[in-house]
Amino acid sequence: MTFRRFAAIAVAAGTALALAGCGGSGASGDKTYTIASDNAFAPFEYMDTTTNKYVGVDMDILAAIAADQGFKYEVRNVGFDAAMGEVQSGQSDAMIAGMTITDKRKETYDFSDGYFEDGQVLAVPTASTITALTDLEGKNMAVKTSTQGATYAQSISDQYGFTLQFYEDSPTMYTAVINGANDGCFEDRSVVGWAIKSNGIALKTVGDVINSGQYGFAVKKGTNADLLEKFNKGLAKIKSNGKYDEILAKYGY
Repeated sequence: MTFRRFAAIAVAAGTALALAGCGGSGASGDKTYTIASDNAFAPFEYMDTTTNKYVGVDMDILAAIAADQGFKYEVRNVGFDAAMGEVQSGQSDAMIAGMTITDKRKETYDFSDGYFEDGQVLAVPTASTITALTDLEGKNMAVKTSTQGATYAQSISDQYGFTLQFYEDSPTMYTAVINGANDGCFEDRSVVGWAIKSNGIALKTVGDVINSGQYGFAVKKGTNADLLEKFNKGLAKIKSNGKYDEILAKYGY
């Protein structure tokens, strides 16, 4: 995939609708859950420009769990920050968007069991001389709004003497770094690694993975306990029957 095609993913707008048919155990009647998600977070959710449909690890895991648990759903790929807002406002019943489970987020969300472990990493242009956090003094770093990368960067910005600029999606953030608007960015290792390997973007990672944690399916705290239970049961089932490993292998994990 060329960088031009990759960048097109970033501007793809609208909502992806994905209805899972009934089947498996625990049918949910006529209820159709609305699930919010990111719109440019490959390989977890991104637009396949050949089909104009959203695909990715999260989309496949959700589809497999829904098929096993017999519930219907509709996905709204609105962006990470917007997805969080939709769940909080009640516009969406839940979200799946490579969202790391944290104690802070548990104050406002109830989470499923973890379904993927990841952490943040520093990424810089391929020609950059930055080799460690100690090289960031006076630099302007890019982060994605409301993410763990942003939270981590904010927590160390004073210590290492860099400033921050916020972006709404990963491809726009990468472009800003590559074009020199920012000196580097903090991003989930799997996501920036995918962009480098699969899309050939001119970035490299620096140092070790930091701040690792589990991704989780989230609902507004105190709501949709039935959906959370279905997700957990379905996740356990697809892990035991091999479907989970099959999905991860599809995306190179």
